[in-house]
Amino acid sequence: QVQLVESGGGLMQPGGSLRLSCAASGRTFSSYAVGWFRQAPGNEREFVATINWSGDSTYFADSVKGRFTISRDNAKNTVSLQMNSLKPEDTAVYSCACKPGRRWSTFPNEYTYWGQGTQVTVSS
Repeated sequence: QVQLVESGGGLMQPGGSLRLSCAASGRTFSSYAVGWFRQAPGNEREFVATINWSGDSTYFADSVKGRFTISRDNAKNTVSLQMNSLKPEDTAVYSCACKPGRRWSTFPNEYTYWGQGTQVTVSS
């Protein structure tokens, strides 16, 4: 069982930066891959970024590639999503999720545990 809590969302102007954190409970967190997904009103859930169990393999959606980075600290049971050069279209509720197994995935149905999400709003 893993419980996830996101933090770091808020209101930011276009071009600004935010850093989201995902804090996990559970001793086996390091054996899970982690993904970030987002959902804007009226839209389906969208893959954003993912990282494998050790942190040495990552993958990003084309829409955020070059602007977002993902990292993890297994000693602290945390995963971070650094978001730079934010755009209004990045506005959404961002959720982190854990996937059994060490390899990352872009498919939300492969993730077992989900956080409640944190709102990110990019607007001038």
